[in-house]
Amino acid sequence: MNKVVLSSLGAGAAAGVGLAAWGYNQLNNFQLKQHELPLLPPGTLRGKQEFRLLHVSDLHMIPGQEEKIAWVSALDSLSPDLVVNTGDNLSDKRAVPDALRALGPLLNRPGMMVFGTNDYWEPRMPNLAKYLFKRKRAPSYVELPWKDLRAACVERGWYDATHKRLEFQVGPVRIAAAGVDDPHHDFDDYDLIAGAPNEDADLTIGLLHAPEPRVLDRFAADGYQLALAGHTHGGQLCLPGGKAIVTNSGIDRGRAQGLHEHKGMKLHVSNGLGTSKFAPARLWCPPSATLLRITERADA
Repeated sequence: MNKVVLSSLGAGAAAGVGLAAWGYNQLNNFQLKQHELPLLPPGTLRGKQEFRLLHVSDLHMIPGQEEKIAWVSALDSLSPDLVVNTGDNLSDKRAVPDALRALGPLLNRPGMMVFGTNDYWEPRMPNLAKYLFKRKRAPSYVELPWKDLRAACVERGWYDATHKRLEFQVGPVRIAAAGVDDPHHDFDDYDLIAGAPNEDADLTIGLLHAPEPRVLDRFAADGYQLALAGHTHGGQLCLPGGKAIVTNSGIDRGRAQGLHEHKGMKLHVSNGLGTSKFAPARLWCPPSATLLRITERADA
């Protein structure tokens, strides 16, 4: 093997190591995204400027992630009117106390949540070939203490929206919401929540962990204004510009993260705040939470 080939191999290996190190360092490059959504009927806010909805997802907590705990808990300073958590909070059997430390101040605010399969079961070492070719992997079936997390959140006042239709009011805003269990492993049963939301609601929200189009289609057909999901990590290992390579779901790559339309309904897909402990890297896809500033429509 000549010196040119050896030099090229060495340069490639060094670039790979550098990229992996950068991807690991991105795990704590937390960012806040913001979008304005004019969804409320005129006069709903009674002079208030906006209704603040904080969307968090995919914490994938493991013990010792102090920077993540501090950043997530500091989101309370945004004074959200409503917090929505779309699942995969855990990534370790010992993670519940740290997940509750991260969410702690936010649990004092109105909130609702659904769960993902990585709340239910421990993550497994990923199979890169299956991931890249969109082949679904079986879960580990090693149970995580998600029921403890749920109990603590419900005790503090949050709603578990899993296969439930909810109606409640936050300030002047009347909310109708519904959620399903994780569609990624076909745990969803939309028939349990089917039907149009209360027509007297000011804001209607559908919750699901994985943004599977077959479930989104039904939320849209029932007339929900907004659907919130996570799961994709925004692609996690992306091309420059945040372009997802795969979504690990049925959603197309162009909607792996951010705010989009789905058959007349607004859809927000969070790129999440964590990763599996077996895949601790992000490329061109930093972890984030999103503040949705929901304003009144300019109806004629």
